[in-house]
Formats: sequence, structure tokens, C-alpha cells
Amino acid sequence: MQAISRRLGHQSLKPLPAISSLKSAYTISDHYYGADHPRCASTLTAKGAGHIVRKGTGGRSSVSGIIATVFGATGFLGRYVVQQLAKMGSQVLVPFRGSEDSPRHLKLMGDLGQIVPMKYNPRDENSIKAAMAKANVVINLIGREYETRNYSFEEVNHYMAEQLAVIAKEHGGIMRFIQVSCLGASPSSPSRMLRAKAAAEEGIIREFPEATVMRPATMIGTEDRILNRWAHFAKNYSFLPLIGDGSTKIQPVYVIDVASAIVAALKDDGTSVGMVYELGGPEIFTVHQLAELMYDMIREWPRYVKVPLPIAKAIATPREMFINKVPFPLPTPSIFNLDQINALTQDTVVSSDALTFDDLGIVPHKLKGYPVEYLISYRKGGPQYGSTVSEKVTPEPWP
Repeated sequence: MQAISRRLGHQSLKPLPAISSLKSAYTISDHYYGADHPRCASTLTAKGAGHIVRKGTGGRSSVSGIIATVFGATGFLGRYVVQQLAKMGSQVLVPFRGSEDSPRHLKLMGDLGQIVPMKYNPRDENSIKAAMAKANVVINLIGREYETRNYSFEEVNHYMAEQLAVIAKEHGGIMRFIQVSCLGASPSSPSRMLRAKAAAEEGIIREFPEATVMRPATMIGTEDRILNRWAHFAKNYSFLPLIGDGSTKIQPVYVIDVASAIVAALKDDGTSVGMVYELGGPEIFTVHQLAELMYDMIREWPRYVKVPLPIAKAIATPREMFINKVPFPLPTPSIFNLDQINALTQDTVVSSDALTFDDLGIVPHKLKGYPVEYLISYRKGGPQYGSTVSEKVTPEPWP
């Protein structure tokens, strides 16, 4: 038996003819390869329109035909986009630059092997090419509303987005490119982030004319960066600062509606190619009215301190002055973010002649009710505390 096993072992070490022929047909290297390598080259053509082939019943175990690289998938909007893509049977490539735990929560959203985390460096072109190599759809969700020592507004919101469009065009097999911008993006905006977003839109349309641009308003959801911050501040300090007089108009939108709009654009007959959509909620709020909605959900009596714009800017300016002058990272701004304070000097609502949710066949949710139910975790008496205004916490005497 040992002799037989030895002979079989020696035979198994010999290269089989079939494998030899495959090696000659497909050059496989042990070294790093990018999008230009034959093994990664896509056979799709850059049509930029038309239906993507789908197979199955449309569930998570079906084949939607979409292989999407979602940049920024580990962020707030990203988890909802990945979930909507995965539940229809798409394969989602998730480039991430943090720890291995960053995309861990996304892997459960799709069938086995359908969510593929990929470590990448946003400043390395070859790394980006490798993340796009097998894709036929690219969705860019990268963005940040504050600067750090390592990443400026312009690099994160403009240069990275334009670089993705250039690489996607060179790829040759990217059928759809979707750029998520911001409502209010304009070259004349007082906000640096919104100016950078506008520059990114211009650069992407120049490099990839078939791209679809989504401009969501302030997004509301479980992990949002507005109502959560307000509720946390109100619970800790028993009041909420209102920048200016709180009369600035905004049109907040439920984050799941934005994710649905992105997927609807992918599934249409090509009518969204090269278009710009402004995604705002069904209701327009002033900042003060939105704060009232937050207070109503957490069952607290509203207390406000109106902070004039010059004073708010003075409070927020030191961080911006010293961000690149000190040898350590500064805290992340929350309420007093200079760029957001500048953005609040103008109303941010959907234009009257813009393409909206209606053009994508989506009816956006009203905020009052389920979309803001996550705020019940801030109630002093627990999630089940109170159901009417009369059951709010009795206000303590103001010093």
C-alpha cells in the first residue's frame, strides 16, 4: 500500500496536459496585477445604457448581472446602498482603507461570497484599478464634511472622484458610473465642501459623460450626523445651540430613499445616463423646525441658545487655523463645524426644474414617524417613555 501511495504521489506532482494548456492560454503571474492584466480585463463594452442582464427571481440568491464597486461603502449611505444591491443578487466589491473590521457588517447583507471586501489605498492608482478590475458598475460615495491633517476638502470630494472617473473610462467595461454629490453643490457656494463637490461633478462629466450624478440633501437615518449630534448635545448640556436664528431652510431626506434612487438608476432603461438628480425629502423644514421634531421624539422640552453667525464662526475657526500647525490630530467637529456654518447661510432646497425622486419612480418618506424612530434611544425614561407631549420630562429650573 505504501508503494502504491508513493507512486500516486509522484504522479500527482506531474503537470496535467489540461492545466498546461490553460497556463499557456491564460498568463497567471504571482506578482501584483492591475486592471490592464488579461486576467482582470472585462469583456463588457462601455455602452453606458440599456438593461443589465438579470437571472432568477430577484432575491439575494439570484444573479442581477451587476458587479458593483462601491467606493465609500463603509460610510453612512454606503451600508444602505450595499444592502439594496445585495438583496437583488448583485456582487458588491467593497474597497476599504481602514481595519479589517470596517466592512465586516456588510458581509451579512448578501449571499455567500457576494460581498467582497478589498483593501485599497485611495492615493494609489494601481490599487484603484484592481478594485475596479472585475466590475461593470462604479458607485462613488466618498465624501467628508470636515478636513483632517491628511485629507483636505478638495482631495476627498474633488480629486478622488475625478480620478475614479478617469480610471473607469480607461477600464472600458464600466457600463454605469454614479457619483453621489450634495444638494447645493455650486462653484459659488460659501461652503468649501460644496464648491469641491461642484468641481467634482464638472470633472466627472468631462471624463465620463455617461455618468449619473445624485445630489442628496441632508440625509436622516440611524447613523446620521445631524439629529444624532443634536440629541446627544441636548442630553449632555440640556440645550441646543441654533446657528443664526434657525430660519435657514433645508429639505432633509431619508437615507434609504437615496439608496433606492441609486439602485433605481441602475435598473432603468438608460434614461438616467448623463443626468443630474436632486434628491430632497417631501417636506421643507427650517433648522428650528427640524430641531423641534428631534425634541418631540426624545420627549424633552426644547431649550435653545441662538448663536449669531459671527460668534459661531469665531468658535469654529481655531480648529481650522491650527489643523495643519499642530503635531497631533484635532477633535472632529460636531455642532460647530465652520464649513457647515458657512453652508447654513443659504437655503438648501431642490430646484423647481430639477430631476427628482419622481423621475425615478420613487415616493420619498416623510420624516415624522419611522425614519426618526431611532431617536427614542435618547429618551431619559427609556425607549418606551411617553407617547404624548404632556408626558415629556418636566423642565428643571434654568439657572
